Amino acid sequence: MTGVARVRCDQLAPVLGDLAGNTELVVTAVERALEDGVDVLVLPELVTSGYVFRGAAEAAAVAITAADPLFDRVATLLAGTDSVVVLGFCEAEDGGTGVLRNSVALVDASGVRAVYRKTHLWDRETLVFAPGEDLPPVVETVHGRIGLLVCYDMEFPEMPRALASAGADLIAVPTNWPVGAHPERDRVAEVIAAQAAARTNGVFIACCDRAGTERGQDWNEASVIVDQFGWVAAETVGHGGPESVTADVFPGLARDKSTSPHNDWLADRRPELYAREVPRA
Repeated sequence: MTGVARVRCDQLAPVLGDLAGNTELVVTAVERALEDGVDVLVLPELVTSGYVFRGAAEAAAVAITAADPLFDRVATLLAGTDSVVVLGFCEAEDGGTGVLRNSVALVDASGVRAVYRKTHLWDRETLVFAPGEDLPPVVETVHGRIGLLVCYDMEFPEMPRALASAGADLIAVPTNWPVGAHPERDRVAEVIAAQAAARTNGVFIACCDRAGTERGQDWNEASVIVDQFGWVAAETVGHGGPESVTADVFPGLARDKSTSPHNDWLADRRPELYAREVPRA
């Protein structure tokens, strides 16, 4: 491992249905990140396509596979570097089945290293996409072991726990968090959930939200990088549109799960109890 890793969440504003324009948006973000010495770049959920589809047919028109030239362009930009890029895309299942997935890819100079298909679909996503059937992967990189999730997956504690148990140091989470009411004194609930997941699993988490308004839908614009203790290392400052946040972190520190001289986040678990039925008095 390299020790320190510069992590960035680039909160872009993709345009619904503009595959060509969004491709250039991604390429420009990668070029900018490389100029700034970023090691791990996280981009939003469905950054290649936009999000608020009226139905599956509209999404299918901008769906791509992991063999799309976009990923080759990103890999070419990364040539000669150890940097990795995590981005969300609208995926067409191979074989012409017509099945669509809300997917995320991790790309390095060698090409697409892993694809994860979102397993927990939010609201109208269920009318467009089929849920993934596989657990998220952990990818070994020189900047640590990176696990992949997408947006609503983070609302299920089993998901970050599964990645932490599999050895993830950093969890990269492309998101599209729709605006919702919350007390002004607090961060949005999705960020609080990321902080809790980071703390209870001893992992770094980078959530990249999106900007822009799409068919009347606004977004939290709440991209955040959280350290392994659950503290915010960097976050966006509000509804200012496209924005990036960057933090230098030490992913290897996530491999120490001790919380006191006598405690460990993972070793203290009691899975033999969790499998039992809860007694009701």
